[in-house]
Amino acid sequence: MIKGRELFCKSSKKVEAFPNPLQNPTTPAAPVREQKVMASSNQRIPEEATIRKAVISLLKWKKKQISDQNPPLSGDIDDHIYLLLTLNKIPNQDFTKTPKKITFPHSLHPSPESCRSCLIIDDRPKPSSQKLTFDFADKKIKSLGIPISKILKLSKLKSDYRSFESKVDLFNSFDVFLADRRVTELLPEVLGKVFYKKRKKIPVPVDLRRDGDWKGEIEMGFCCSLLWLSKGTCSVVKVGKFERMKVEEIVENVVAAVGGVVEVVPKKWVGVKSFHLKFFDSLALPIYHKDDESVGAK
Repeated sequence: MIKGRELFCKSSKKVEAFPNPLQNPTTPAAPVREQKVMASSNQRIPEEATIRKAVISLLKWKKKQISDQNPPLSGDIDDHIYLLLTLNKIPNQDFTKTPKKITFPHSLHPSPESCRSCLIIDDRPKPSSQKLTFDFADKKIKSLGIPISKILKLSKLKSDYRSFESKVDLFNSFDVFLADRRVTELLPEVLGKVFYKKRKKIPVPVDLRRDGDWKGEIEMGFCCSLLWLSKGTCSVVKVGKFERMKVEEIVENVVAAVGGVVEVVPKKWVGVKSFHLKFFDSLALPIYHKDDESVGAK
């Protein structure tokens, strides 16, 4: 079995879309105007040089912020870099209901072997050809060599994790949560605000049909982030992590995320007003901004 992050992040596949864990961004500096991939192309992307400059600036800011803390802050600190999307218009409700997976070339998590992961399976009654039991899931995971730390049945999740304290314990026990996509609509009610209020560990939907590609689905689940278009014009997706990732890894993730996000928003590039990069508590640095004139012309 291939070791490390590369097993799960060899390629950036097409995407699929969670609400905004950040507030509206602080008013940014002068906007970066849109760029074209080719003179004959209508597709627009931020320039890599602009992305790289923003990433380096954010990492320097975060490093200084931490060094200035005396003593350093303790507790659950959000050290993710976010891609902040601003749309021209508030999206239709149909676009805000379904979580989408935005896949990257580089995982935000430690290597799968060292990452504490929990897989939630759908053990509700089904025809025998579709029935998913703990034993079946356990054998399949082991036979494929997938490093999952714990398999948790939906029925056990409902019965053993009812209290707020038990949900907090579950939240703190794992770095990554994956869940059969057939139960993802039930999980907000089952897991509650512990998982969904700040949206830090929302389970990633994966296809766990008995005859499905479990290895491919779970590998992709380790190498993605979740976008849920908000009921306003601003939404975010995690694209990097301080100290755990190199500058170029974050840049490559941002490039992949921009392409993935555009595929799932209303009207694609036409519907996008701007992209920014930021930490939870930093200024938002612009990497793409559409001219007001071009917005009005659409």
